[in-house]
Amino acid sequence: MHKHRYRHFPFALPRSLWIRYILIAAIGVGLLSCASFPLEKMQSHNYSQRIKFLVMHFTAIDYEQSVTALVDEGGLSAHYLIPERYDPSYPDDELKVLQLVDESERAWHAGYSHWQGRDGINDQSIGIEIVNVPQCNRATPVQSEIISEQYENGVDRMCIFPDYDPKQIELLIELSKQILARNPDIEPTAIIGHADIAPTRKNDPGPRFPWYQLYKAGIGAWYDNETVDKYWQLFNQYPPTIGLVQHALHDYGYGVLETGQFDQQTLDTLSAFQMHFLPWQVSGEADTKTAAALFALLDKYFPDKLNRLLERYEQEKLAPEQPVIAMKNGQIDQIFPEQNRSSRELVNDRAIFKAYQGRGEIIIDNLDATSADIYVNGEKLNIDLPLKPYQRYQYSLARRTKDEDNTLRVENVLPEGASLNIRIPYPELVDATAQNQQRFNKVDQLIKADIDNGFPGAVLMIVKDGKILKHSAYGYARKYADGGMLLSEPVPMHKQTLFDLASNTKMFATNLALMKLVSEGKLDVNKPLMEYLPEYRGGGRETRLVKDLLTHNAGYAPQVRFFTPENNLGEAFFSQNSERTKQLLLTKVPFEVGRRTKRMYSDTDYMLLGLLVERISGMPLDSYVEHQIYQPLDLPNTLFNPLKKGYSKQQFAATEIHGTSRGGRVDYDNIRTYVLQGEVHDEKAFYSLGGVAGHAGLFSTAADIAVLSQALLNRGGYGQKQIFNQDVFDQFVKPDDGDGSFGLGWRRASNGEIKWHFGPYASPLAFGHTGWTGTVTVIDPEHDLAIILLTNARHTLIEGDDKHYEFLGKQFETGKYGSVVSLIYEAVLDKK
Repeated sequence: MHKHRYRHFPFALPRSLWIRYILIAAIGVGLLSCASFPLEKMQSHNYSQRIKFLVMHFTAIDYEQSVTALVDEGGLSAHYLIPERYDPSYPDDELKVLQLVDESERAWHAGYSHWQGRDGINDQSIGIEIVNVPQCNRATPVQSEIISEQYENGVDRMCIFPDYDPKQIELLIELSKQILARNPDIEPTAIIGHADIAPTRKNDPGPRFPWYQLYKAGIGAWYDNETVDKYWQLFNQYPPTIGLVQHALHDYGYGVLETGQFDQQTLDTLSAFQMHFLPWQVSGEADTKTAAALFALLDKYFPDKLNRLLERYEQEKLAPEQPVIAMKNGQIDQIFPEQNRSSRELVNDRAIFKAYQGRGEIIIDNLDATSADIYVNGEKLNIDLPLKPYQRYQYSLARRTKDEDNTLRVENVLPEGASLNIRIPYPELVDATAQNQQRFNKVDQLIKADIDNGFPGAVLMIVKDGKILKHSAYGYARKYADGGMLLSEPVPMHKQTLFDLASNTKMFATNLALMKLVSEGKLDVNKPLMEYLPEYRGGGRETRLVKDLLTHNAGYAPQVRFFTPENNLGEAFFSQNSERTKQLLLTKVPFEVGRRTKRMYSDTDYMLLGLLVERISGMPLDSYVEHQIYQPLDLPNTLFNPLKKGYSKQQFAATEIHGTSRGGRVDYDNIRTYVLQGEVHDEKAFYSLGGVAGHAGLFSTAADIAVLSQALLNRGGYGQKQIFNQDVFDQFVKPDDGDGSFGLGWRRASNGEIKWHFGPYASPLAFGHTGWTGTVTVIDPEHDLAIILLTNARHTLIEGDDKHYEFLGKQFETGKYGSVVSLIYEAVLDKK
């Protein structure tokens, strides 16, 4: 106990501070006695008080621990500490206030904070710590002390807050009145809680703190009930947008950025606001009661800001919603006769579509026509006449279609003014493996020889002209047990085995999502990223276009190893928490070089693009691609975090044998040392972004990727589902200025610049990507060809020292990709 450490009345001051003041005073007297200094005082009228804020905290620990943290060794401090009665660690019978730091000096109580346009609240505030101990539990063990300290809020944390001691509050009120008398620049709205100035990190003084009682005593701000009711009635008729609520919170003082999306910073800020002003409903939701209370406070304390917000509110009520460009149900899905007609008569009521000889169908949804002449490749279709209103007609085009481009023409829709809707689906894959069993013998020989010599396994899919020419599994999905011993019976590879796609995630998740959003008119890649992510600013971020990230021209280093404190940017960039990592990406990660000065392939680019998809869509990245792209195409085996969604490890190709430890050469907190199977290997994705990231984390099968590849060869969709339009496809796969081996995200064969990936035979139009775990895709529109080679090349031993080492699987031709791709092209082109 600390029985004699403090002077007790009216406010106690630590003995060490009294000694310090005496020494300073003595030194000052000595200096003045040595010599006179020619100083004359002339008071300026242009000044104000330095202290602008009064900040309330709870300590969350008992009195004795609070003294240790705030006085002795915790690295924290406050100006005042108010104990509570019935605390066994409190030594005195009488409750008293303890002064720890003089009001004229800076106490370290606020940390990184913001209020009413000011940062660094420590420099401008007085902090009061009140002993109050909430009972908090976590659903899962804390992964790091840094996360625990910096993120008190979170879905994995539940806290029960006790009432404050009435005697504490009496002392707090008296102390606050004295502070306000000494610091007249502290306005009512500047008396706030720690949660108000740091809502993403803190929740003190909690929902039980009696803000209204303080207000009644003349301390702090509160709204008038009649005004709240006025705005509640108004907002019940037309709720304010989330962007307007964000702006209003910012106008009141909070550091929230207007993003127009209900994101994590907004949930945290609304929770802090509700703990202060609506403690009976701390939900974090932007409901009309919360908005009404917020606007009532602005009405009372900031009427000028309120008027601007109300003007915007009225404008937004009248503003039409931005139109979203609807995707088609097929490659042709339009009304005939066309409504917007050209003066060049013979360009009207015509369209082109992709098909293969002997395949395809046409769907006619009649509106009110009785007859029409429909031609495919110049031949008139035989359709049932007369047409009946509001009925569907479906016909095979097998006798009319040819490979590649086919023409559609519609004439003589009768009666005059009638119309019908015509759909032609995109081509779908058909199985032709039985006819091509011997065609790829050389490919089989190469891969099987590698398997015999120690390569783990692979699944190969070859698609040509809308047909599956080959779908084969080789070797083993898993050869090693946890600990590194060979299994007595290795697990065979199957055609249905799922693989960690690694950086192919960039293409088949993030890029496809971006292509869809551009097609729908929701994204312009030539605009700055900050137009969609307003917090992405500072340090040159405002100049970075979405396109710069897609082409790896933004200037970011190849990666930030967030998952370990031993990263190039230091411990401040250590994060094994998804929300913290996202904030670091958006506001902290620095550029290594200037924009468009040096192209550097970077995971950071695609981590940010994944956040862009989430912000625009309003959905987590995995939910968006799984529900908006994969499920409509009936691709259930393409997903993130599969072990959390009903899959078992046995369905996956194993990757690294000793987790992510490189055979014990690497170590960091929570490192995995078991055989990875069904968990994303990439450490940044797994540890720092919860398994869902724009650069890695997607799992799939060769069959599912074949469908997505055919959708790309179809330039937009598959079957009756359009994912993106043809113009956007052309925009994303065309060569980037300055380096033809890059498109928007996609790698390109260009003119043989990256033969190790595309081989020597790929056309200049070929595009695709690779993945670190051993995956490669090649999509060649000129040859209507797609190659999907999925391997578990990293499921092998590692040789080398602690700094220079290599997976043995990457020494095999199968693990290097190019030779396999070359043999496939030869088998396809030599027999064409």
